[in-house]
Parts: sequence; structure tokens; C-alpha cells
Amino acid sequence: MIDDSVYGTVPLPGAARGPRVSAVEEALRAAAAAEIMPRFRQLAAHEIVEKHGPHDLVTVADRGAEEHLTASLTALLPGSVVVGEEAVHADPSVYDALRGDAPVWIVDPVDGTRPFVRGERGFCTLVALAQGGDVLASWTYAAALDKMAIAVRGRGATLDGVPLHSGAPAPGAVLHVAMSHPDYTTDEQKHALLGLRTEGIEARPCGSAGLEYLGVARGALDAVAFNWELAWDHAAGLLLVEEAGGAQMTLTGERFRITGDNALPFTAARDTATAQRVREKLLAGG
Repeated sequence: MIDDSVYGTVPLPGAARGPRVSAVEEALRAAAAAEIMPRFRQLAAHEIVEKHGPHDLVTVADRGAEEHLTASLTALLPGSVVVGEEAVHADPSVYDALRGDAPVWIVDPVDGTRPFVRGERGFCTLVALAQGGDVLASWTYAAALDKMAIAVRGRGATLDGVPLHSGAPAPGAVLHVAMSHPDYTTDEQKHALLGLRTEGIEARPCGSAGLEYLGVARGALDAVAFNWELAWDHAAGLLLVEEAGGAQMTLTGERFRITGDNALPFTAARDTATAQRVREKLLAGG
């Protein structure tokens, strides 16, 4: 558990006092312990449902963890609302809260549901706190790996309490990039992503977006390139990368907006130079 002396409370716009960073960490750990890990490698067939096809799954663990977090996080910050993946699936209008004035908890209860269903450890729980379209803090909890990454805007990023520094690739080194699978893109986006299939870049399909972002923040992965913009997949990881010293940009060179309408694909990378290099390859296309 992180010491409150490291981050204290999340700074909110105006005079409002945010929740303790450690209290949010406790909420994530409690939700995972109650709803996710007891079902890890224990799922029955009827506890797994396809939402939009075989690559878009939801389980009883996803739903239970989101309900658990919705209750605990709104209790930590009265007046806040939750934009969760499963709540938005049930009612798409919930997503509009990202454009409102209230503090918003952005929740992906199980990021990497397919690995979770397969009994693999490559999944995590993502929580970000945003207001007015700005991400203020984020938590990435890989329960099966017992890893907790935290970022607070302007206060840096940590992994299990140790500061994260993304660094930069060695000059001339091959870039390792995780990207959206071209099969799940529009023709235009597919063309852009194929620009990464070039000399000097080793690109592979991504796994859990949250864990890929953590890889960039740790300097274990040079960049990611994604073609979808659902806030629960990206809000936590983008802040984590930035607070570790990394950079992000869309095709137009602008920062990614959690409220949407981004020029896609976009990238997050260990440093600005790498982000620009990936963006140029995306613009050039295949």
C-alpha cells in the first residue's frame, strides 16, 4: 500500500478536496479480492458472455468488480459519477458524463478479459479520475501479478511505490511497438497501422491496453499505437506514461482527448521523439 506522504490527496479543480490516493488503491484491491481473483481460472461457461462477438467478452467478474468499484469510489468522493465499461454497454448515455462538470471515475473492471477467460495473468483493473476532460490521477492494478501503478498529474508515477521513468530508446535501436490488430480497424486506419510494418520497427498486436501502457511507462516497450478511443482503455495509461516522462499524440499532433473526436490512430511513447517517429510512420501508411 502506498504511503500517503507520496501523493496525499488528488488535486481537484477549484477548492474541492480530492480523495486520498491510498484510499482509491484500497478500493481497487478490495474489488479485485472480492470479485475478480476468486473467479480467476474458476469461470463456468455460463459466466462468460459475448457482447459484440467472440473478441468482445464480459464475465461475471467484470460486472461484479464494476459494481463494487462504483459503490466504493463514489463514496470516497461525494458528487462524483462513474463511467464504467459495463454501465456504458447497458446505457450508452452514461458516457456523456465525461463532458459534464462533475468529477468522473473512469473504470475498466477487467482490462484484458480474453486473457482472463483463458486463465492467463495478462489482465488488470483500470481506474482514472477526471474532471472537465482532464485526467487527474490513475491506478493500474494487475491483481494476478500483484502490481500497482499509480500516477497523479504533476506528481509523477510509481510502480509498487518505486518511481517510474520511461527513458528513451537507444539511438538507432529497433523500436518495439504494440498496436491495434489491423483486422479490427477501418480500411483507412488499417493503412495507417501498416506504416509500422517497416524497417526499424517491430510491431505486434497489443494485449491488455493497460499493461501495454505500463510497459511504456517502465521503458520495457517503446510505444503503443491504437485506433480506438474508449476512455476506460486509455485514460489511466496515458497519464501513467506522461507522468513517467513519456509523450502522446494523435495523427494531428494533438494530445488525446478522453471526450473523443480524436484523429486516429494515436500513439503514446517513451519520449517525444519516439512518439513523433511513430506518428510519422502512421501518417505515411503502409
